[in-house]
Amino acid sequence: MVDSGHGRRQRRRNPVVSPVLRPMLWSALLSAVASTVLAAPAYAEPGVPVTVPDTGSRPVVTGPLQLPGGAPANPTPGVIPPPTSPGASALELQINATEARIGELGTQLLELEQQRTEAETQLLSAERDLEFARAALQQAQQRADEAAAQAIKVDAALPPIDFASDLRDLDLLRRANRGERAEHATAPAAGELTRAQSDEQVATQAHTAAESRLRGAQEQYTATQKALRDEEAKLLRLREENATQLVELARQQERAEQQLGADYADQSAAGLVAHPTALAALAYARRQLGDPYVWGATGPNSFDCSGLVWSAYRSAGYYKLPRVARDQYYATRSRTVSRSALLPGDLVFFASGSSWRTIHHMGMYVGDGKMIHAPTSGDVVKISTVRWSRLYAATRVVGAVPAPAVTPTPTPKPTPTPKPTPTPKPTPTTPRPTPAPTTPRPTPTTTPSTSPTPSPTPSRTSSPSATPPGSTTPTPSPTEATSPGTDDSDISPTTAASSLAPEEESVSATPSAVGGI
Repeated sequence: MVDSGHGRRQRRRNPVVSPVLRPMLWSALLSAVASTVLAAPAYAEPGVPVTVPDTGSRPVVTGPLQLPGGAPANPTPGVIPPPTSPGASALELQINATEARIGELGTQLLELEQQRTEAETQLLSAERDLEFARAALQQAQQRADEAAAQAIKVDAALPPIDFASDLRDLDLLRRANRGERAEHATAPAAGELTRAQSDEQVATQAHTAAESRLRGAQEQYTATQKALRDEEAKLLRLREENATQLVELARQQERAEQQLGADYADQSAAGLVAHPTALAALAYARRQLGDPYVWGATGPNSFDCSGLVWSAYRSAGYYKLPRVARDQYYATRSRTVSRSALLPGDLVFFASGSSWRTIHHMGMYVGDGKMIHAPTSGDVVKISTVRWSRLYAATRVVGAVPAPAVTPTPTPKPTPTPKPTPTPKPTPTTPRPTPAPTTPRPTPTTTPSTSPTPSPTPSRTSSPSATPPGSTTPTPSPTEATSPGTDDSDISPTTAASSLAPEEESVSATPSAVGGI
């Protein structure tokens, strides 16, 4: 036979695969891939907890005090003084170490409690997912079985194929021999079954991991809780056995802290004052004075240290502050403030180490070197001197605002003491004699020409012999001075008489005196 040059086409014939076995093969392959991927552990930096309460352990002095006037304090967070002070007693060191240990264990316990709670939540979610996946797998398996059974029925019901020369009939015969008609009918159900099987395997593995996580968290929580209770019992014994000595130690510590914070008592810095939100939070905290300390409490009648601050700022409308002390520092670390710039409402943090993760207590700055806080179990919310020697850092929750311009209160213009109303020219003490009413007008017949009173200066016009009283000879000057038609009504008779008869000064005052008789 001569080759046509086009070559002989080789036809490959696909093997006939059962529509039921094919999905199972795919399922096995996908399961192997999923198992390989899930077997590799995923590593991630653990997030910062956001809902763990803190232990509220009391900050204590375990290092030397930096007094004002010495080397400037380093405001950098994490710079903690040496763990012991030269004059510290063995009892003080032991109590400080125990309190620090309690703070660390308490923080760990609270974190483990959060992890346990999260594991419980994740397990519940994994159980729901597993139940859903199993139900979906069951339904998919049922639909796949139904599709396979229907395909078999369809293939069994095919009519006999007529051998004809028509190409269409030949193609129909080819597909019938290969089972393509049944495969097309079962493909969707097979795909759904494969996906359902994969989902069920993933859900099973997630459920197993959640169970393991919860079991581990519970075991760690139990062990840490026991260690914490042992340390608390140890501290209680130390305090009971050395109560008298501890009172004196506390008094010395208080004096040292007050001296250390003497330079940090300002309530404004660089022309700034506390934001109204910070002042509102501080006012809320003050209203809780006397409420008992309760581990993990956020009010309304009991608090732990960070719970008090958290509730205070939420009451003022600020909701961005996390729940735990160390997280509150981490969230506000971009607004760290120096000790000399503290304002009311700022947060003060205390740590047992140089890392913010060792923060175990906090409070809210009040001013004048004091803070309000919920100290520890058995104590109440109160105001205390800031433990400057153990201060890790201070931060500001809400930015300060400029201090209101102090407009110098204008010294009120001295209310113009009203110009002394010019006291009217003092009216002569002797009232001005009105011409007519007060003194009866002397009649010319009754006015004597000479006064019987002898004048020290002898008159040149009068003779020693006076005119007898009964004389009716009128004297010209008195008559004109007292005439009713005269306009100079305010001129006294004496003045008028002087102007008219200057030569008779010695007798000028006599007529008025006589006229008043």
